[in-house]
Amino acid sequence: MYSSIFIVASLLPLLALAAPQVGGIFPEPTIVLSKGLSSSIATADSTPSALGTATATAASSSTPVASVSLSLGNLASASDSAVEPADTSLANNRAIIARLLLAPKAPERIKLIQPDAAFKFDFASPPADTDTRGLGGHTVRADRESFPALIGTGVSMSVGFIGPCGFNTPHTHPRSSEINIVVQGALQTQFTLENGARTIHNTLGTNQMTVFPQGALHTEFNPNCEDAVFVAGFASEDPGVQSAAQTFFGFDQAVVEAAIGQDFTFEGKDIETFRSLIPANVAAGVESCLRKCGIN
Repeated sequence: MYSSIFIVASLLPLLALAAPQVGGIFPEPTIVLSKGLSSSIATADSTPSALGTATATAASSSTPVASVSLSLGNLASASDSAVEPADTSLANNRAIIARLLLAPKAPERIKLIQPDAAFKFDFASPPADTDTRGLGGHTVRADRESFPALIGTGVSMSVGFIGPCGFNTPHTHPRSSEINIVVQGALQTQFTLENGARTIHNTLGTNQMTVFPQGALHTEFNPNCEDAVFVAGFASEDPGVQSAAQTFFGFDQAVVEAAIGQDFTFEGKDIETFRSLIPANVAAGVESCLRKCGIN
């Protein structure tokens, strides 16, 4: 019997959404459960609060055998109460990160993460050393180092703020695939999975998403004169990142010259100059876009 109460109660939000509107307001659903597994649904015509309150009782007795109450309409919205800032005291804290990684069970990790606000991460005001900045914008990462509450969850996230004509230079994530959704503006994306695979090109508008497979070399470019913002989710607390150009030109000069070929060689002083000109991961380009937007 109790399992049937739980099942029906778990469906209450869906039942509330599916109920017909009365006078522009959702009616309040009341769930009446019999002693068996069957249930019937009646609708009270009283004025509810938002989605309303649902109560489950045993139909065969005046004394409730079990009562399940869902008050969905009484939740205060963020605008109704002050929003506390995220607590960043655990960010980049090697001692607490080590303890969290060694904790054998989740309840022990929960005890270590104090206060409750340490379970919040503010991408607009992140902890120190969590963002990568360049002339074309910046990205902010929430991983197990910057947001230790992620330890044990297997996920992480980044948010990219890409300025006009800015682009996130080609890079890979060695330990995770990436799902990437544009929440403001538009982005042109490209990725190549490996040698022999074709390069995938897409233009993403607001609320459109793409996927970059694990290890695929990929990039995002803002072709417009307005800012673009993307949110990237990862199936790893530590997805890692490796920028292609910055990594390649970090190799010894002989290796770089050999890889490029004999028809394109550098003098020692030239390659050092070139290395110094490689932009940070979020760069300002492409030339045609810069001219269009009047960016010097």
